[in-house]
Amino acid sequence: MAEISATPDAALLAREREIASRHMGHFPWGSVAWCFANLACWLALWPLVILGIMPLWLGFIVATLNISLCYLPSHEAQHDIIGRPGSKLRWLNELVGHLSTIPLVLPYDLAKLTHMEHHKHANHPEHDPDYSVHAPNALAAIWQSFVSRQPRADGGIKSYGDVMQKMDTPRARKALTIAILYQLFFYSFLIGMAWSGLALEAALLWWLPQHIGLTYIQFYLSWAPHHPGNGQGRYKDTRAWRSRFGNLLTMGMQYHVIHHLYPRIPLMRTPRAYWEMRDVLEARGVQIDGL
Repeated sequence: MAEISATPDAALLAREREIASRHMGHFPWGSVAWCFANLACWLALWPLVILGIMPLWLGFIVATLNISLCYLPSHEAQHDIIGRPGSKLRWLNELVGHLSTIPLVLPYDLAKLTHMEHHKHANHPEHDPDYSVHAPNALAAIWQSFVSRQPRADGGIKSYGDVMQKMDTPRARKALTIAILYQLFFYSFLIGMAWSGLALEAALLWWLPQHIGLTYIQFYLSWAPHHPGNGQGRYKDTRAWRSRFGNLLTMGMQYHVIHHLYPRIPLMRTPRAYWEMRDVLEARGVQIDGL
């Protein structure tokens, strides 16, 4: 480690980029399959539960898992990992991006634009759309996630709309319009199901799982990898950390620092890239907590 620390910055950067280059350009088959299998499973719950083939309590558990897991394939698409603009698989990239977050009621265009702003301004109190998730500890972060979704609350998903209004570009205005249409459809669907005598099914297969899923995603994708959230800059705005629940249950976010440094490395390759790059990251001053 002493030798790494004494290495000139240019040599460190060259080594860092050489390691990263070995992990970019790989097609994320797992994420693509994940998108379609997860969405198909969630859609299948509706006839299974309504027809009495599956008990509602089990449908609720599966729906919560489906919605909690639906964001990351879209996240791969947001960074053009599945198919870059102009490539033969661009259609698949956009299809995965749009389909995977339907259960979350999060339009792809809104997610992509706000996520790019997050990468540009991570941990900036005024410009990071995800800044409102910051909290002093895990319990406070979970509570903050629920509070931010209440009527007239600041932060949370509302901050995404604020970012679109600030951008005020044709693409941002379109994304905001689509987001409003998503919400209108979502609540119209819930009302229609309640009117048909299926209020409990709607609540437990979509409304409540969506709230739980949003909290889970905001906790592990936003709060945990950026905590304490007071650093800005390439090597300061994200950390590597060890979770008691392991990498699988944290959706790979223990190694989220790799994603911020090299967003085009597929999610499933970030652990390997991290361990190959760990000494370089430590020399760069990256916050490493027990990993």
